[in-house]
Amino acid sequence: MQSVLIGVFLLILGSAAQAQGPDPDPGEDRFAACRIELADEARSRGIPERIVSEALLPVRYQSRVIELDREQPEFRQSFAAYLQVRVSTARITTGRLMLASYPKLWSRLLTEYGVPGRYLVAFWGLETNFGSFLGRMPTLDVLATLACDERRSSFFTEQLMTALGLIEREGLEPATLRGSWAGAMGHTQFMPTTWRDHAVDGDGDGRIDLWNSIPDAMTSAANYLADLGWQPGMRWGREVRLPEDFPYAQTGLSQRRPLSHWRDLDVRTASGAQLPASDLEGAILVPMGHRGPAFLVYQNFEVIMQWNRSQSYAIAVGHLADRIVGGGDLVGGLPDVERAPARSTIRALQQRLIELGHDPGEPDGLMGPATRAALRDWQAAAGRIADGYPDRDTLEALSVTGRDAE
Repeated sequence: MQSVLIGVFLLILGSAAQAQGPDPDPGEDRFAACRIELADEARSRGIPERIVSEALLPVRYQSRVIELDREQPEFRQSFAAYLQVRVSTARITTGRLMLASYPKLWSRLLTEYGVPGRYLVAFWGLETNFGSFLGRMPTLDVLATLACDERRSSFFTEQLMTALGLIEREGLEPATLRGSWAGAMGHTQFMPTTWRDHAVDGDGDGRIDLWNSIPDAMTSAANYLADLGWQPGMRWGREVRLPEDFPYAQTGLSQRRPLSHWRDLDVRTASGAQLPASDLEGAILVPMGHRGPAFLVYQNFEVIMQWNRSQSYAIAVGHLADRIVGGGDLVGGLPDVERAPARSTIRALQQRLIELGHDPGEPDGLMGPATRAALRDWQAAAGRIADGYPDRDTLEALSVTGRDAE
């Protein structure tokens, strides 16, 4: 009898727990208070009360956005895997179709902004796969959630306030604003401040619609690149061949040299031709070290990086643009490496470099320019090939443990 009573008691406790549901997300409570603060901020900036009431106060907390913002996968794609996925046969084929489908648009944008259509099509392909996936998350919810999160609160508060201003300026319906988990919108994934400062009416209908008007989206992209400093008539860069005795310590975006300098070092085009003896400056990048492909990149490459700060992204844009107009695959090929070093491994590498007197910047687990430069310095001092790439041998030599790229 006693066991039966205990069983009934446990059943009642279980039912009560189920009725209460899962533990509430502590972010929900903070969000409720923050939403009121955001409304006050909007009013102080002159956002009309109607928009505050109809667009801002109804926003809801999106816990999945915080999860995605915090996600730090143990493994990340190597440059080889990244490029193969983004510059795929299907994307090249579709890109050629898109380039052929809007000849008048590309011609006009080249004349007005100096940006060739192949680059705009490449951005379009990488951002939303030519509009096939624009993102489904409610943009105002996303921006409010991230504005109320301490990690990048100031940045996303500004994006949210700008989005509210766009609702008034462009006559947008709040419910129709949908995009990525980080708040980017439309065919080319503009953040609200990018929209505000660079988007233009490309089809002449008197309004800007980055979701439904390809002329608006592409004209805005061309205007954005022009505003960032795009150099008409110049390419992004090119694949090159490096000699066996190439001084890899001279690689990296911070070490731009005239083409005549690289020519003197016997850097050649992918086809083996000599570089011109020119004063035009370019930098050599080796994203997978001395065993991988090499690229000579120009000023427009750095313009692409202002759109997205990833060197891998910028190379993918340039290479896809070349493939769309008939360029071939990389002559040097890509090493068969699927995964880059884990973020924890890069953080350990950065800490080790600091111990040895080199400056990789704040240890953040990201293989950025400062970390590559610090690693090149150590490699050069140790008599190694100073390519700034953390391959297995380099990590072992530095006594860095963890899961690495090879």
